[in-house]
Amino acid sequence: EVQLQASGGGLVQAGGSLRLSCAVSGFALDDDYAIGWFRQAPGKEREGVSTMTLSEGKAYYTDSVKGRFTASTDNAKNTVYLEMNSLKPEDTAVYYCAADSGRASFLARTYRYWGRGTLVTVSS
Repeated sequence: EVQLQASGGGLVQAGGSLRLSCAVSGFALDDDYAIGWFRQAPGKEREGVSTMTLSEGKAYYTDSVKGRFTASTDNAKNTVYLEMNSLKPEDTAVYYCAADSGRASFLARTYRYWGRGTLVTVSS
């Protein structure tokens, strides 16, 4: 059974940093799976932030976070990370990690497995 557990959210001032973790069980990070990081701000639709085909190890980012966010993996811990730097108030949202077999995608509907969200609040 695939399970994802996201953590690491919190309150941070604008310009600060946070690192989100997504602990994965049910598959290994060198399996043929894709990981996505999504966020949902109040009153807005869920937005794809970063996605990665695990076997390729290359992450893709939505334009609004390019150069500020970095996704990475630790195969030994079977954990995926999202390092978020230079945070802005508009980054405030509940962040989710998601997974499914296949290739990287920014489309939420392509992922069957979701972790519980973790709240990131960026104060101005």
